[in-house]
Parts: sequence; structure tokens; C-alpha cells
Amino acid sequence: MPALRDSGAESEAEHPEYAGQYRLEARLGSGGMGVVHLARSSSGLTLAVKVVHAEFAQDPEFRGRFRQEVAAARRVSGAFTAPVVDADPEAERPWMATLHIPGPTLSDHVKRNGPMVPGEVRQLASGLAEALRDIHRAGVVHRDLKPGNVLLAADGPKVIDFGISRPSDSEMRTETGKLIGTPPFMAPEQFQRPREVGPAADVFALGSVLVHAATGRGPFDSESPYLVAYQVVHDEADLAGVPEELAPLIESCLAKDPADRPTPDALMELLRTHAPADANPAAPADASPAAPAEPAGAGPAPARPETTHLRAAAPEHPTGPRRPARPRGARTRRWLLWAALALVVTGAGTFTGIRALAPAGDSPDPELQTRPSYADRADFRPWHTTLVKRPRGHAAELPFCTTGAGAVFCGQPGVLAARLAPGTGRVAWQREDDATTGRTSLKNAASPTPPALSGGLLYVFSAGAGRLTALDPSADGKGATRWTKDVSGYEGGARIVGDQVLLTAADGTVTALDSATHRQLWHRRFTGHALPAFTAFGDGRTAYAAENTPDGTGTQVTAIDPAHGRVRWSHRLPGLLTVAGPGTSGALYLTVTDPTLSYRTTAVLRYDPATGHTRRLKLTAPLDGASAVVRGESVYLLAEGGALQAVGARTWDTETSVSRGSAPVVSGDRLYFTAADGRLLAVDTRSGDLLGQTPPRLHGRHNGFVEKLPTPSVDARHARVYAGAPDGSVFSAPSGDPAGW
Repeated sequence: MPALRDSGAESEAEHPEYAGQYRLEARLGSGGMGVVHLARSSSGLTLAVKVVHAEFAQDPEFRGRFRQEVAAARRVSGAFTAPVVDADPEAERPWMATLHIPGPTLSDHVKRNGPMVPGEVRQLASGLAEALRDIHRAGVVHRDLKPGNVLLAADGPKVIDFGISRPSDSEMRTETGKLIGTPPFMAPEQFQRPREVGPAADVFALGSVLVHAATGRGPFDSESPYLVAYQVVHDEADLAGVPEELAPLIESCLAKDPADRPTPDALMELLRTHAPADANPAAPADASPAAPAEPAGAGPAPARPETTHLRAAAPEHPTGPRRPARPRGARTRRWLLWAALALVVTGAGTFTGIRALAPAGDSPDPELQTRPSYADRADFRPWHTTLVKRPRGHAAELPFCTTGAGAVFCGQPGVLAARLAPGTGRVAWQREDDATTGRTSLKNAASPTPPALSGGLLYVFSAGAGRLTALDPSADGKGATRWTKDVSGYEGGARIVGDQVLLTAADGTVTALDSATHRQLWHRRFTGHALPAFTAFGDGRTAYAAENTPDGTGTQVTAIDPAHGRVRWSHRLPGLLTVAGPGTSGALYLTVTDPTLSYRTTAVLRYDPATGHTRRLKLTAPLDGASAVVRGESVYLLAEGGALQAVGARTWDTETSVSRGSAPVVSGDRLYFTAADGRLLAVDTRSGDLLGQTPPRLHGRHNGFVEKLPTPSVDARHARVYAGAPDGSVFSAPSGDPAGW
């Protein structure tokens, strides 16, 4: 066995003989967090085992970071990364084992062989775009993509080292005053707003990595990291030596504004459709076994899917102008023209996509402009309204809205409720949230839930005060308080179900109140449930609760009449289930969760209470962080990363190129949802085709990651859709014309 230690000053403790059951055969390299060793599994797999430095093993904060790295690496483990085989972040010396990938890092390759030829750069761009797509689809932001973290394997590039990555659904944030990353490959927002870093930062890093591959240097080079930071934030990238045919794409990746950068899906489509005839170079000459700087592993050659629908090429952030104070330059225009040309190459059916990418002209505010297809309609003109006037420098908060009683009702941190005219967006009345009195921040002043109409009243929940309040929803009533109740003691929460308010106490007892009179209707517990949380759909005449059994192998599902508390049926079903909703046949659809990964949906279960029969509906692929909606006998599931699937009566799957979306809502043959950048999107439920999307709404500062995005509210009678955006605004769109959005 090769020696485990080098000569030098490092301590003996840096070279353990084992990590768990794996005997460490040789040292491959050392990084800031630990040492990487070569090892083999009992079945003969060659592994790269990362063992944390002894000096850090006793640091609780560092252990937390390593646990995060292991979780992120497991989450993205696949064809474009080093698959995780085993790990023990709680060991005396925490460690993680991945498959070993033979091949040099991009950094080593360029040092030894010089810059890549254009065909190799294109091939690298395609592989890394596909890798980022899968990483972001898993809900992870890498935050440190650089040449040293890209391995050139025989079957394509692999992205490694998730030491500073974080799940996009995590509440973890970069500490104030700490910059995490490698300056020449960091995005401007990593220096300016590190708490708001999202998937677009990885796209910026990809642009920098491609410049390094093509020229041997970065687009922002200096011996001083402080000067590099200034250049990244303020200066144009130096693209001298970059292949002319790739310059527009790389320029788009290096846009200062995250919203101006294409998504990995858009990059993949552009590289595919705009590839020259000879764009199939051989693999780098030195893509042979070499010592990697970090854990690595081999995986199967990734399949390169052919994109047959234009919707896959739609960018996460449409590149139309939004800030009149920052006119787009030739750089962005050249990217738009190049993107349009690439879309023309795909053939018929591309006009809609080209229109979405084309500049919108010199109007003073493109978001206020209406499309010709509905601009002249006398009955409705799209609008947007801001409820909270933010002090300069303060972040916006998301509004959550609902429709009914001839109005749009919205709640927002700082605003208990507001009534808006559905045709104009004019505010009829607005109630401030008393829970924010004397606060310097509005954050968490209200829960991220829309107001609810029930029993002729408007119900709102103030998390800051733990209070449920019923307001007069009429225009003349001005939102006057009709009833209020302290619900902070109800551990199971307060829910509006049909014409009832259901309160679940800590002991599992449910109390039902008439939502019009607030008279108690019934009070009882339900067998098989420790803390039932009932949900209703449609007319609210049936409420459902699904609660995992204590042994973790099944779910107790109960359906009740919420008006009287009578149990309609109760059954224990196998698996970890969440209610999605009832079908028109009376069957109940539930999503099935992976027992080892609580965020992953693996199937849909159809349960017929009349016969007791169950049927498992398979998904095309597991979905992470999925939200589901039922319409007829079809279930539609939208996952993190934009994957959208239909199962049941309608079966299809598609990619929406949205990093995070709200829970979807279906009206007629259209499915609507909002994106984290404020877009409203419409999808045809019959085919999965993208019908249209509004421009993003991210003006000014905003709070970055939010736990929950607002579901659109559809007024089917008047063919309108209403949504809230991260810039703090509420806006409307005609549901009959998504292509004109």
C-alpha cells in the first residue's frame, strides 16, 4: 500500500488509515476543508474519500458546513457529478466517499496544454450547462463553480466540491461580512448581496469558466482580489481571445443583472441549435487518470436529450428591458439577436419564442405596456398595484391574493388585508397589520397565506400576533373587524374549510366554528390521528386529513363532513402520503413521498373509497419539492427546477425552465403558476405546451429566497388571472390570451 503521509510538517493525525470501513490507500490531494484519499469499496469500486482536517473536526460550525456539503452532494449525485457512495458527517473525523473519476481538472488541463480549441470549449459549455441544469433542478446552488472544480472525464465534464453550496429551499444564509467563493469566478451579487445568491450566480461562473478554458485566464484578472471584485461588479468582461461564435453566449452569462442571464436549459438549446457542422471535437488529449484536487467519481455517459418543444428553450429570465435607467448595450442586443437566430434554425413553430426574446423597444416602462392582441379591449386592461410603499433601501415582500365577492383580496407583511377592484387594481380599502406596530422590520409580520372568504367574511391570519381575524369584505365596510380570536395555542393550526373554521389543539382535538356566526358546531378527536390538519377542495363539503403512522410505514387518511364532524370514511394506506385532491369520480389522489428523502415525490396514489381499491400512478422521474393539483382525473405536479408532469387521464411531462415555482392552479384547460422572479406562466394541460409568460418583476431590492411563492388566483368568469410578485406588486393578466402576455 502506498504511504499515507508525505514528509513535512503536517501532523500524523492528518493521515488516518480508515474512514469508516474504507481503508485509505493513497493520498490524492488536499483542500481547504480536508484531505482526499484513494480507497476501494468491498465490491471493488475505486473511491475518493474526503476526510475533514483534524483541526476543524471539533468546530460545530464547520461540522454544520460539512453536513451541508454531504447533503448537497447526495442531492445532486448523478451523471454530471461525483456520485456519493457513503458518508459519516458525525464521525470523530467526518468523511465522505464518492466514486473516483479519472481525469484532470480543467485548471490542470489548461496549465499543461494551454487554452482549448473552440470545439472543445463548445463541448465543455454543453456539458457544464447540462450539469448546472441538473444541479439546480435538485434545488442546489453550487456557488463555487471554477476550473479547479470541473473534472474532465472521458464521458464529459463533472462538477465537484459542494463545500459552500446550499439547497435553494434552505433557510441558511451567508453570514454578514463573509464573502464565500473564489473572486475571479463569483457573480456581482455574491459581492453585493450574498444573502440573495441564486442559480443565476452559477451561470455567471460558467461564463467565467468558459473564458478561462478558451484563453487561459479569466474575464476579470488581477493579482488583487479586491480589484477583481471591483471589476466583476463594475467593469465589462475581457473576452479577447474567446471564439467569435461563442462570444455572445458567454457575454449573456456574464450579464451584471442576474435576470439578464440565460438559464442552463436556454444555453443547452442555443448550443444545440446553433452548433457549427464540425462541433464534435475529440476529448481533451490528457483526459486520462490523474489525481483530482477534490473527491471525484465516474458515472455513466449522460444522455443528451433532444429538445423538441420550444418551451424548453425559454429562458428563466426573459431578456426584455425592464430598467429605463440602465439602457441595454450592444452586448445584450447581440445576445438577443443570436438567440433569435438560434431559434429560427429550429424551424416551424418558433415565432412565439423569438418574440419573447426580442427587445421591446424604447417605451418608458415595458411592464406597463399591453400587447396589441388585447390592448384595445374596452372591458379590461392589465394593471399592477403596489400595496406597501417601501422606504428607500428596504426589501419588498410578497403579496398573497384570492378572488371572490367581486374583488381581489390581498395580504402582505405590513398589510393585514386590502380590497382591489378586479378591473383596474384600484385599492378600495386597506388594513394595516397591527402586529407590525413599533417594528423596524415587516418580516414575518404575516404568514405567507392569502386571505380566505368564508361565511360572507374575509379571514386573515396574522402570524406576528397569532391571531385569526374576520373582516367585512364589502367595499363600504372598509375592512372593519367583525370577529377576532387568539389561535396561538392551537398547535395544529387554524384552517378555513368551506363555511367552517377548524381549530386543532395540541391534544388532537378539533373544534369547528361556523364562519358566519362563530358559533361552535362540534368538538371531537379522530381515531388514528394525533394532530389532524384538514384540507378542503372545491365546494368544501368534504375535508381530508392525512397523517403518517407512528411506525412510518403508512398514512392514516380520514374524510369528514366539516359541517357536522361526521367521518365519511377513514383508512390506513401504505406509504408516506400527502393529499393532492379529489377527482370528479370521487377518488382521492395523494402524492407518495420517498421514505428516505422527505422532499422527493416518487408516485401518485389513487384511492377509491367506494371500493377500497388503490392504484399507483408512476412518474416519468422522481420530483423534488413538488406541488400537486388535481383536475378531473388528472394530477399535475410542478417540481423544483421546473419539471412539470401530468399523470392519470392525461399523461405527459415537460420542462418549464423555472428554478422555483408556486403551487399550480388549473382553470379550464390551462395551468397557471408563478416563478421566483415574478413571472406568471400558463401551460396547456392537454399537451404540456407553454402558452405564455409575463415579464419578470424583480425591480429594486427583494428578500431573495422565500419559503413559499404565491399561487395565482383565477377569475374564470371574467377570464382574468391575478398574481403577486417579488417586487411587492399585485398584477393582472387576461387568461384568454397567454401568448400576448
